[in-house]
Amino acid sequence: MAQESYEQPLVRRSARIAKQAVPPTTASTTDTNTPSPTNRIATLPPAASLTANATGFSKRDITLLQRKQRLLQQQSQSQFQSTSSLTTAQQTALAATLVFAQHEAGTAFCISREGLLLTCAHCVAETVEESRTVKDKEIYLLFAGGRVVAARCVAWDGVRDLALLQITASQPSPPPLSTTTSITGTITSDSEFVFPYVDIAPAAPAASTRVFCIGHPGSEDLESSTARATNYDVLHVSGGRYYGVADGANVHDNSEIGALMHDCWTYWGHSGAAVCLARSGGVVGVHSSWDEGTGMRRGVAWEAIVGFLRERGVVLDL
Repeated sequence: MAQESYEQPLVRRSARIAKQAVPPTTASTTDTNTPSPTNRIATLPPAASLTANATGFSKRDITLLQRKQRLLQQQSQSQFQSTSSLTTAQQTALAATLVFAQHEAGTAFCISREGLLLTCAHCVAETVEESRTVKDKEIYLLFAGGRVVAARCVAWDGVRDLALLQITASQPSPPPLSTTTSITGTITSDSEFVFPYVDIAPAAPAASTRVFCIGHPGSEDLESSTARATNYDVLHVSGGRYYGVADGANVHDNSEIGALMHDCWTYWGHSGAAVCLARSGGVVGVHSSWDEGTGMRRGVAWEAIVGFLRERGVVLDL
């Protein structure tokens, strides 16, 4: 599996939410009560049994979900189960990574065993008005091992460009394919699910620290003048370095472009992917965009992540 690829086309996210550098306000955020970890999580049927009425998906979207599940399961068996291809930190982060079931919708990652997910706000909604309608709808995602879950948006911050989701339903986790990884997660009883997760790093790293990013590159080549497939894997692991926060940037305003700088390879669909420390796997950023002038990848910085989560009452063990 490719780890570094700097000749790949450089792209930025397709939409912005706000244009002015302002701190988060109630006008740019949408919150609901974050579900208690003791809430029961419903059991989803196999992907083949999911219907348009149950999911709100079109027949095409259901077919896409089933295809993504099949490809993730194949990739898990052929690549991710190989201990020689991934470090322990990468295996842990990969197990906690999810792809949106919808077409080219982005990436997310799990930050708690109870199923709290973090992603970019623009992966969920482009405007405050849209975020208010989305919070009452189920969003479908798939873990790296192919496990389908449904989640609801419980917090959305368009200025920080972060959204918090809570898993509300899940397929039972299949038995792990290997004892060396935990890509499939575990299930403790018929109704109590435990999900693989990644920790938030205890502090922002120094410049030039090695990092990696795991994201969901789009299947369409958006740099080509004619429609053609990219043939990328559903999930891609890339390595690089963290370069700190851009000069003059407000770490809490990522509405125009992410304040964090890194050079891991990314593509359309990587928005919402965790940027993790190479050694420990701790999350130090969320990939969101790129700088057209320099080609530098950009994201939401550690400070904004911690501020966003603490404001929503998420307990962090830093």
